[in-house]
Amino acid sequence: MASPQNILVIGAGSWATNPKQKKIDSLQKLGIHVVPTDIIKDDEQTLSLIFARYDTIIGCTGFVSGRGTQVKLTRTAISSATGRTTTTRYIPWQFGVDYDIIGRGSVQDVFDEQLDVRGMLRSSSQTDTNLQWTIISTGMFTSFLFEPSFGVVDLENASICALGSWENRVTLTTPADIGRITAEIVLGLNSSSSAGTTISSDPSSSPSPDSGKVLFIGGDTISYAELASLVERESSLLNVGDAQNALGRDPGNALLKYQVVFEQGQGVSWDLEGTWNWQRGIRAMTTAEWAEGNLTIV
Repeated sequence: MASPQNILVIGAGSWATNPKQKKIDSLQKLGIHVVPTDIIKDDEQTLSLIFARYDTIIGCTGFVSGRGTQVKLTRTAISSATGRTTTTRYIPWQFGVDYDIIGRGSVQDVFDEQLDVRGMLRSSSQTDTNLQWTIISTGMFTSFLFEPSFGVVDLENASICALGSWENRVTLTTPADIGRITAEIVLGLNSSSSAGTTISSDPSSSPSPDSGKVLFIGGDTISYAELASLVERESSLLNVGDAQNALGRDPGNALLKYQVVFEQGQGVSWDLEGTWNWQRGIRAMTTAEWAEGNLTIV
């Protein structure tokens, strides 16, 4: 039987406000404790001492923590694992697109750091660092596709703007499903060997079958034409936009950078049949289901 794991989830933001204190209290009742630290200001040695106490480390910081943070946390995970006598499992903040396919030099410049992280982890696999890493690619958060500021679905003005072409596709997963499927991956609830034997979720007992891999998950993969058919119940259809030209007029606009990435259509979608969750019979919310529960008819 696998021994219990000590799991560290790295978040971002302040926990000092009263509403956050209520959240802390509710977490502590579940046996979850908040570890006070500052991933921006604290040096890697300080963070490494914290990381070394945990069997599994999951990065959930997003990009709001600023440039350089993902590389800093990855270096810390590698160094803390090197000093341990047992294995550490690390899942970095890579919950997004396929950065390998997109490649370096993307207009969304924060993506290059994600490739730096992948390079560091792959290099660590060639040395004896006691680190087992897994990257989880999720596609876009489902709700983000419908954000008015993103400029694809605009229910208020009865318009939809496809990025690049109507045939371009995007893979979508809700944050709730990302958390649920990540837990399945970490805890090994649906992992099994080719012989049908359950794989231990304890990273120190044996190498994880997912170690050193990029796992793809998803709730839905949908084209903009399919999205138009879905949204037409609430709005009419307008034209395909040109995010590249708009970015030329406003080169510092982070949302336009995302639009260009999805307009190019590379590394932003994958077939659901090949995803980790699909192959294990783990269902996730589709775009239509999300829209039915969240879109307001104007």
